[in-house]
Amino acid sequence: MKEKLYLTEDIAILNFDLALPTTKSGLIKSEEFQAVCLRFIKHLARKDPDIYEWALAGGTEEEAVRALCRLARQVIVFDIDEIESPYIDGTDRALLFVEGMFDFWRDHQRYSVTMNRASDVESAAFVTRDSQFNELIRNTFRQIEQTLSGHINKVLRQQQSGTNAGIACYYNDSIDLSERYSFLKEIMFIDSVMLRTPTILHPRSNKREGMFEQTGKNPAFTFDADPSEYFCYPAKVGGLLFFICFHRDYMANGISCANLFELATAEEAAGRPDGIVLFGNPDGQGKCTFYHDHDEDLWVGSVSSSEKVEYFGYMKKMVLTLHNVVMMERGWLPIHGAFINVILRDGRKKGICLLGDSGAGKSETIEALKALGDEKIKRMEIVFDDMGSFHIEDGVPYAQGTEIGAFIRLDDLEPGAPYRDIHRSIFFNPDQSNARVITPAAPYSLISQNHPIDLFAYANNYDDASGLRRITDLEEAKEIFIRGRRMAKGTTQETGLSETYFANPFGPMQRQEKCGPIIDRIFEGLQENGVCLGEVFTHLGLNPEGDDIKVAAQALLDFIEQE
Repeated sequence: MKEKLYLTEDIAILNFDLALPTTKSGLIKSEEFQAVCLRFIKHLARKDPDIYEWALAGGTEEEAVRALCRLARQVIVFDIDEIESPYIDGTDRALLFVEGMFDFWRDHQRYSVTMNRASDVESAAFVTRDSQFNELIRNTFRQIEQTLSGHINKVLRQQQSGTNAGIACYYNDSIDLSERYSFLKEIMFIDSVMLRTPTILHPRSNKREGMFEQTGKNPAFTFDADPSEYFCYPAKVGGLLFFICFHRDYMANGISCANLFELATAEEAAGRPDGIVLFGNPDGQGKCTFYHDHDEDLWVGSVSSSEKVEYFGYMKKMVLTLHNVVMMERGWLPIHGAFINVILRDGRKKGICLLGDSGAGKSETIEALKALGDEKIKRMEIVFDDMGSFHIEDGVPYAQGTEIGAFIRLDDLEPGAPYRDIHRSIFFNPDQSNARVITPAAPYSLISQNHPIDLFAYANNYDDASGLRRITDLEEAKEIFIRGRRMAKGTTQETGLSETYFANPFGPMQRQEKCGPIIDRIFEGLQENGVCLGEVFTHLGLNPEGDDIKVAAQALLDFIEQE
């Protein structure tokens, strides 16, 4: 990032290596502070013409910025009755301007970026710098407010006044790819992330639409963008390494990966990745595509820049699509579902997997199971909440996960559930429908292990049957799972009863010829090892507001308690 400050209507990114004020006067005199002030004045022209005309005082917008910043420096030194200024006119408009500008700043998504990391000993130095900046912004505003109001505040609210998050970065010079991917060495790789939680973000899009399509052209070879405007989150997704490269306009998506995918170290990110995601590609195509570079044995995903892809689901699902196609090449079966290990108080343990597309009721059933089994369940380990994989090792089928967190629809959780981990969570549009939260769920060491499977059930949200139905006929079971039926709930563009190959539109549906034989082999292995196959009826597509989900959860609890 070459600029000191990148400022849009919604985003503010500060480059702490080029601009980091340490005093109140230095803050107000800085070009960055004055740039924010100018943008706020332009905002007032649309939102509050009265305060706008007061701020201009007969001059231009640029002259108003200089005059108001000069007044602000006077206010932090002198008492109000010692200051001579046309803005001190016996009204509250100066105070309203200052409070409005502070709110305007805080309405932005605010981030800090630094490259200044000399050694691992100083690995937390960027957090200290960010915290000092946060204190400076808050204390400067507070002093100006108190001077203009003429009294000391008796209630002090320690608001997040500086940034929402900060990142420490480096350049990755050890990438083992051909010159065709040399642009990656010019992109800043994220080494560490600091989140001020709970982090509340307001993207302009709240739903995923369309499909991820395989293409015959490598999007990396036509990638025509300024690398200095991009960041890379090197993610460990299951046992794979992906470089998630995103334009700074999608910083909210990029930093939110910290709650969902394990961040690779610089040593782990050296060498050859399994895939690359180009998020916010300025290709003008309006598409989400992926490509297999056979020469490099590399998968490349591309998400075209547009307002709609601000929804985090686009980034998450592109990463998981690449994961799935890589795993199928290795003979593993991608699972769009949820897997938990349930450990009872008497020490018994069961591995439970529910498969289903978005809105089928996987996470909701698990939440209900957790509540119903409170007295019988010692703990639950979440191996994956959305996407994982099955494979057979020495004749035994095992499950592994992909994500260390869960991207959950708030509307589908118990009322108190979002607040249990509020101190660690990232919320997206919590005031809207289809609001989401990303919450850490499991350590990477857990999700990347082999986990035995005891129950593999299809999450059926459209039939009126109840509880859990065991299926002994292997062909019948495969037909139900492969058909992938569900009643759409509005989490995507689909409506009504729909079908998706193996309930997984993220790789298996696009590559059915590759996935089909793997399904046959894995299901035969499940049956040979005595894994229970079946359907669990969630009723979420029929009666989303009812308590039917508890019947499904009780059936799972009964199964778990069996010897």
